[in-house]
Amino acid sequence: MSARPGPGPLTGLRVLDLATLFAGPLAATLLGDFGAEVVKVEHPAKPDPSRGHGPSKDGIGLWWKLLGRNKRTITLDLSKPGGRATLLRLAARADVIIENFRPGTLEKWDLGWEELSAANPRLVLARVTAFGQFGPYAHRPGFGTLAEAMSGFAAITGEPDTPPVLPPFGLADSIAGLTTAYAVMTALRARETSGLGQVVDMAIIEPILTVLGPQPLWYDQLGHVQPRTGNRSANNAPRNTYRTADGSWVAVSTSAQSIAERVMRLVGRPDLIDEPWFATGADRALHTDVLDEAVGAWIARRDRAEVLEAFEKAEAAVAPIQDVADVMEDAQYEALDTITTVADPELGPLRMQNVLFRLSSTPGAVRWAGRPHGADTDTVLTELGLSGDEITALRSEGAL
Repeated sequence: MSARPGPGPLTGLRVLDLATLFAGPLAATLLGDFGAEVVKVEHPAKPDPSRGHGPSKDGIGLWWKLLGRNKRTITLDLSKPGGRATLLRLAARADVIIENFRPGTLEKWDLGWEELSAANPRLVLARVTAFGQFGPYAHRPGFGTLAEAMSGFAAITGEPDTPPVLPPFGLADSIAGLTTAYAVMTALRARETSGLGQVVDMAIIEPILTVLGPQPLWYDQLGHVQPRTGNRSANNAPRNTYRTADGSWVAVSTSAQSIAERVMRLVGRPDLIDEPWFATGADRALHTDVLDEAVGAWIARRDRAEVLEAFEKAEAAVAPIQDVADVMEDAQYEALDTITTVADPELGPLRMQNVLFRLSSTPGAVRWAGRPHGADTDTVLTELGLSGDEITALRSEGAL
C-alpha cells in the first residue's frame, strides 16, 4: 500500500523537474519514490503533454497520475524575467534540476549551466535529450521512437519476413529515465568528494544501445549483423511462445542447459538430449524447428493450467503470456505488492505500479498520485520566501 513506514533514503534531496513527456520526468519520479522532494515546474499555459497522453477519466489523464506521483506542481514561464529570477532562487536551494529542452534553450533564457552553477555550485543539472548536447543531430527534434529505430532495436524485432517492429510504449524513454536517475545519484556521490555539482548529458539514443547487448562487439569482431528472428533466439532453443489447447499462450525459455534437458524430458523427447548438437545453446538454436515441434505439439494438447503445473513440477522455465488484466490478478505480483493502491482526491483509489525495488530498512513509497497543473504554486513559492505581493506580480507578468 501507499503508507510509508518511515523517511525515505532520499529525504532531504531537492529536485526540480523541468522536463516534459517521459524520460526526464520518469527519472524525477524514481527519485521522488524514495523520498526526494520533487517540484514539477510546468509552463502556465502549456502543461506537460503527458497529462493528455493516452486514456483519461473525467477529463483527467491517467498516465500523468503515474508519472506525476510524489511531485508537487507549480507553474513558471522561464522565458519571462520573473520566471527566470524565480527559477534561479529555486535552483539556489535545489540539489538536482532535470530538463529536456533542446540544447541551447536554457542558454537562450540565460539559465544555462553558467548561470545555474553560479547560483548553486553544488547543483547537479541532468540534461535529457534525444541525441545529446553536441554532435550533428543535437539540435534535431527527437523522441524515444527515434532511439528505438536508430539503436538497432527495431531492426531485430519482429519476424524475419515482416517489417521492423517498434514497441507500442515508451521503451527507450523508460530506459533513459532509469539511467538518468542512476546518473544523478552517481553525480551526487561525486559531489560528496568534490563539493561541486556537474552536468549530466543523457542522450536517449545511448542507454537502449547498451541494453541491446553485445551487438557492436559482434559486428566489430565478426562482421555479424543480428537478424530478426521473431520469438526465437540465436543463442538457445527451445525459446518461443506456444499455444495451449484452451487458446492461451505460454513462453518457454531454456537459457540454461539443465533447463533445456528438463523441458525435453517433460515433453517426452529425451532422445533429443543425446544428439551431439544438443550440448550447447547455439547448436540447439540451429535445430529450432525440431525442438519447437516437440515442445509445441506437447503444449498444444494441454490447457494452460496443466502446462504451467507440469513445467513447475519439472522445474522448467515457463510463464503465461499475460495482458494487463492478468497482471492485476497475478499471485506473484500480488505477493510483491507490485501493483499498489494510492488514494487520490480527484479519482479515488488508484491501482498503479509500486516503487521499482524494495529496501529492507528504508523503503520507498507512493505517497500521492499526480497532482493538478500548478496545484502547489503558491505553497512552494511562499516556502521559497516570496511574499503575496511578489506572487501576485509574477502572475500579472504572466510568469505563473
